[in-house]
Amino acid sequence: MIVRPVQPTDLPALLALIRQTDCGLTSLPASEERLNHRLRWAQRTFAEQVERADADYLFVLEDDDQQVLGVSALTGAVGLREPWYNYRVGLTVSSSPDLGIERHIPTLFLNNEMTGQSELRSLFLRPDRRQSRHGRLLSLGRLLFVAEFPHLFGDKLIAELRGRADEQGCSPFWDSVGRHFFKMDFKHADHLSGLGNKAFIAELMPRQPLYTCLLTEQARAVIGKPHPKTEPALKILSAEGFAHKGYIDIFDAGPVIESAVSSIRLVRDCQLLELAIAPLDDQAPMWLIHNRRLENCRITATPARLVDERLIVDRLTAKRLQLQPGDSVRAVPLHPQQPQAVAA
Repeated sequence: MIVRPVQPTDLPALLALIRQTDCGLTSLPASEERLNHRLRWAQRTFAEQVERADADYLFVLEDDDQQVLGVSALTGAVGLREPWYNYRVGLTVSSSPDLGIERHIPTLFLNNEMTGQSELRSLFLRPDRRQSRHGRLLSLGRLLFVAEFPHLFGDKLIAELRGRADEQGCSPFWDSVGRHFFKMDFKHADHLSGLGNKAFIAELMPRQPLYTCLLTEQARAVIGKPHPKTEPALKILSAEGFAHKGYIDIFDAGPVIESAVSSIRLVRDCQLLELAIAPLDDQAPMWLIHNRRLENCRITATPARLVDERLIVDRLTAKRLQLQPGDSVRAVPLHPQQPQAVAA
């Protein structure tokens, strides 16, 4: 398996993949025209022909038979072309000493404090491939790409995780908040936002803080809670150092998780090593490896051994990475706290 930049020729495979998703992947609509535009824009992004404000790094997961099994993406910077909104969960304290009353009320503050940061987005893996390490490769490969090219991204990485919704795709948070101001259902609003049409948020969303005590009990219960289908992705990123620090999505109240790039385990622990080819035993630990190229990026997860400053892999792995012995790679143990070296 490899993670690589998307190509325009991937359009039919991606359309077939996206049609297996539900309403949780609004940033990749099943529209041939829109998707074709995004693929070509991603190609320009990897060729460094766009500014960071417009950069859209779209990756696919491909097996050895060149089947596309998944997709993930990185945005260079959010909010530099138009406002990028979240709610920040804060606290309002009210008191009346004469009455002996003091109230601590959670409050939602509309903000665009994440402006200029980079976003992890558009993650989807074919359902029949989820019981393996493929999801980890698809998600974490992006982080190793950031480690190799930090100048292309902000100081912080963020991810808006899908919030709670019922079986019909209705959001209790939206029903309690958004529908009063937008006069449209959740699916429609979320679809427009996923397409990048967010101007209506600035035009219609109230600027005043919202007291959560005025929301329905169902809406309060889902604030900052991820959708069950998103929990595996949250677990992977949490192990790398991402955390929820009080920001939520304005549509479904899903958590916005974040980490300074320098604090991400994978970025902090990765190394530049010389590639070597040799047979490996069955006990070799799993490594995440990047071939250090931008436009011809290849990332894989594979058994490997670190001996001195050389990373030993098998011949098929070197072929997947399009590398030769002696080439430089950026690599890191796939799992946290995995032993990184053996004696020569």
